[in-house]
This record gives sequence, C-alpha cells and structure tokens, in this order.
Amino acid sequence: MAIRKILLPLTGTAAGEAALSTALSIANIWKAHVTALHVRIDSRDVAPLAGEGLSGAMIEEMMSATEKESTERAHAVHTMFDRFVAQHHVTLAPGRWGSDTATASFATITGREEDLVAQQARLADLTIVPHPDSGEDVSSSDALHAVLFDSGRPVLISPQVAPQEIGKRICIAWNGTAESAAAVLAALPWMRRADGVRVLTSDEYHRRGPQAADLLTYLALHGVQADIATFRGIDREVGAGLLKAASDFGCDLLSMGAYSHSRLRQLILGGVTRHVLEKSKLPVMMSR
Repeated sequence: MAIRKILLPLTGTAAGEAALSTALSIANIWKAHVTALHVRIDSRDVAPLAGEGLSGAMIEEMMSATEKESTERAHAVHTMFDRFVAQHHVTLAPGRWGSDTATASFATITGREEDLVAQQARLADLTIVPHPDSGEDVSSSDALHAVLFDSGRPVLISPQVAPQEIGKRICIAWNGTAESAAAVLAALPWMRRADGVRVLTSDEYHRRGPQAADLLTYLALHGVQADIATFRGIDREVGAGLLKAASDFGCDLLSMGAYSHSRLRQLILGGVTRHVLEKSKLPVMMSR
C-alpha cells in the first residue's frame, strides 16, 4: 500500500521543525498529503485548580493568560508551517486522491493532544512525531505513546536533524514478535523502492517466533531481496548494538516493533524500544 496521508502533530520546537522537514520530504517521495495538526491547550483545563484554594478571579486570570499564550503559539506554528511548505515546494491544498504532487494543509483543534492525535492517526498511513528534546525523558512523551498504543498505525520518530535521504537503505529489526511483524508490514511499501534492505537479528533480541531466514523467504514473495546481519549488544545494551548494526549498513530508515515487553517494565528496567527512542539519530518507524 502506498503512503497517501501523513499526520504531523506540530509543536513549534526545533525538534518540530526537523519533523516538519522530514514529513514534507516523505510527502514529496510518495506524492502524499501532510496534515499538520496543532492542538491548542483548552484554557478551561485550569478550572480544576479552583479546588486548590484559588479564587474565581485568579482562575479567570489564569484562563485568560492560557488562551493568550495558546493563540500566540498557534500563530507561530502556522507561520513556521507556511515557511517550510514553501521551501519544500509542496502545494498548500486539501488532500486529494490521485494527486500527482505532494500537498499539505494545516489544522488547529483544541483539547488534549495525546487523545486527539491518536484519534486522528487512525486514518493516516503514517504519523510523524518529533524526536524528544535533548534531555527530555522519552517515556513521558504522552502523544508519542498514545499513537503507538491507541492508533493501530505506524509512527515515525523524526531525528533531531532532518535526514538528507530517507528510505534508500532500510533495516528491519526482527525478533519474531507480532510487533516486529507489524513493522515489516508497515515497511513493505518502502522496501519495494529501496536500494538495499537488511534484516537485523540477535539471539539477545529474539523472542519466540519465526527466524530471520523465514522473514527473508516471506519478503522474497513480495519481490523484496534482503540480507541478514546478526548483531550483539554493546555493554549489555541490545539497543546500542541494533543502532550500530543499522549505522554500519548506512541505514536511513529503521523499522521495528515497539514494546515487546510492557512499557512499565521498560520504564523501570530500560529496553530496546526505550534505548532506540532516546539515542537514535536516524528516522525510526515503530509499530505495535
């Protein structure tokens, strides 16, 4: 299936700029439509603070300040969007089926970002989210995890610096799980266009399920020729070994399953998903 609709939650940060550039580049590759979605904070969300001893006048003042800040942020993000669309030679227009050019549109809605983004992502072929800002704990990224756990669609985590190319050399992180199988399906359109495809596997990473050689047979049925590379963890970090193996291949798109173990376990003990989210410098497409 070709990629026709891309959803991009926009925040206006430097990471958001890289994600916007990445989304528009992908749109040009696939002649797809990018819906840039800015979720405004609902000023009424400060109302529950009234139960903390604040007076009605103070609550009203806080709501007014929140609304003003939200309006200013929305304007700044929309301005950034228009500038980047012009730079990438993408047409400003609603998405149209069968379009022979990349298009983009901007939408603003009010509410809880993690809820609304996950809902909108259910009718997108791919959702692109910014990489967490430097120093930010990725495990607290509610919007990212909402898309992963509540959309049923793949999500691409943009690197902090927009890539020059994407989808030419693809790596599949394979561990035999249902999540990695979903990652293969999400990457199939990309793999058919790629110059090279490599399956990355490791005894430390593999769970119960088909082996990497079985995956190569499956991919061949879809007209995709791939090879296998076996990696080892670095300093007991499987994720570090995975990223090094991807780098050694010159990978510009890594597709992998997310959270084969529970998110809580990875939050406490760490894990491959968490390491890749925090450390990767290349576009990573994750599926559950």
